[in-house]
Amino acid sequence: MKTIKRKQQLAGWGFLLPASILIAIMSFYPILQAIFMSFKTGSSANLQWANPLTYNYSRMFKDALFLRSVGNTFLYLIIQVPIMLILAILLAQLLNNKDLKFRGLFRTMVFLPCATALVSYSLIFKSLFATQGLVNTILVNLGIFETNYNFLGNTNSARAIIIIALIWRWTGYNMVFYLAGLQNIEYSVYEAAKIDGANSWKTFWRITVPLLKPTIIMTVIMSINGTLQLFDESVNLTSGGPANSTITMSHYIYNNSFGQGVANFGYASAMSFFVFVLVAILSRISMKVGDKRD
Repeated sequence: MKTIKRKQQLAGWGFLLPASILIAIMSFYPILQAIFMSFKTGSSANLQWANPLTYNYSRMFKDALFLRSVGNTFLYLIIQVPIMLILAILLAQLLNNKDLKFRGLFRTMVFLPCATALVSYSLIFKSLFATQGLVNTILVNLGIFETNYNFLGNTNSARAIIIIALIWRWTGYNMVFYLAGLQNIEYSVYEAAKIDGANSWKTFWRITVPLLKPTIIMTVIMSINGTLQLFDESVNLTSGGPANSTITMSHYIYNNSFGQGVANFGYASAMSFFVFVLVAILSRISMKVGDKRD
């Protein structure tokens, strides 16, 4: 009996070992290297230990452009994530109605933006909101604007366009998770609530939301993680402009690594580790807030 159990354990480790080795080499080793590199300064060919070791970390909080990128990223996070998740759960509730015709078509239409490549959809929004783009043409023809407006050349409107683009791109993605969660809720629960006199609003808050809590927590964590690492929209849609007013943390890290001619890998690694800690802290807070167990 022990021999059979021993063979089963060895077989299990045999299957796990190749993947574990690859994960360690491709993920954990680079993470450790980045942490060590965050305590170094100099060019990529001549990295030396910083003096003091915390130089890159203290430099971050004195760097006005990095602090601006942090502020921009949190602005996108605070505005976009709640709107996106609320829209996703409302759309999922609407498209879960068994009496709704063409449900499959509507679900596909809402999810299609998610299937669009990140670079492609950024370029689409860039062309839509260009000075001579479709949006300006419609607004001028309707008499709302007298002349074409430079959406991407104004700080507030450029930030708003990034938020709109993110909502358009990711709402359908989160809707799929909520839709899957809703389909696991027995319809008899809603029928019982209806018999007890509960209206649609009470049913939504007293039944749907509590039963979807694990899914909501998961989507919140994923959305926080994704928004804190926001890169494509800042690079492809606004190029961080105007005057770096829409730049994100990941975009600034990229500029310090590859985009400004000098490969400042030590400073970029320190900022990357800062983002990693932020993601971990906010994810932990989200899990703690969502977990109401005694």
